[in-house]
Amino acid sequence: MSDHVLEASGIGVRFGGVRALAGVGVTLRAGEVCGLIGPNGAGKTTLFDVLSGIRRPDEGRILLDGTDITRHSPVWRARHGMRRTFQRQQLFGQLTVADNLLVAQEWRGGGGGLAADLVGAPTRRTREAARRQRAADVLGVCGLDDLTESYAGGLPVGQARMVELARAVADPPRVLLLDEPASGMAADERRHLASVIRRLADDEGCAVLLVEHNVAFVMELCARVVVLDLGSVLAEGPAADVRADPAVRDAYLGASAQ
Repeated sequence: MSDHVLEASGIGVRFGGVRALAGVGVTLRAGEVCGLIGPNGAGKTTLFDVLSGIRRPDEGRILLDGTDITRHSPVWRARHGMRRTFQRQQLFGQLTVADNLLVAQEWRGGGGGLAADLVGAPTRRTREAARRQRAADVLGVCGLDDLTESYAGGLPVGQARMVELARAVADPPRVLLLDEPASGMAADERRHLASVIRRLADDEGCAVLLVEHNVAFVMELCARVVVLDLGSVLAEGPAADVRADPAVRDAYLGASAQ
């Protein structure tokens, strides 16, 4: 048995005559935080689309806990522990912060169906209490306790990003795909985000793969980094080794690697 939670191998994607990904492979272990970096157009978002099931690859396969999920839908993947955030905020702005997290858990059902909801059956009350406790715990970890009853649509960017993260882990994940989670955040907000991601990886045991253009953020947070360039893996390894790789500096990091 492999000790990898997620294994993607030989991933290839074409858009007409353009080869967006060519033979890309990524593996993740439980509790690991891995960074995915590269210049614009390198294929990072396309890879996320493939891993989350939004796009089916032309080549390759994806395993989640040893199960081949290459042809499974995004919904199936989400219900089996694969969660994702997006570059653009995707909150339910008309709902409170707490309700955004409760919605993420609702797919499991209420316990007893509509009849149980109408009469307030013990099974429904028990499950509802557990969901609210889980939401409260996650909001506490994310430092959002005082925003529980605030409407998500009125939050500034930094807080909205944290609510997105909290919603993604409201139902415990196996794999967490974070697409530019620090975008629009101030320096102190990025530091808080990094500490929360580390804690989630440690406490929840989930594997985290994040795309981020802030190289310093990635290098400080991630033990391992994968670099994409022109749809292929240019380098992979410990953050310090990747940062020192001349090919990576030439293709992407430039002066920021010095």
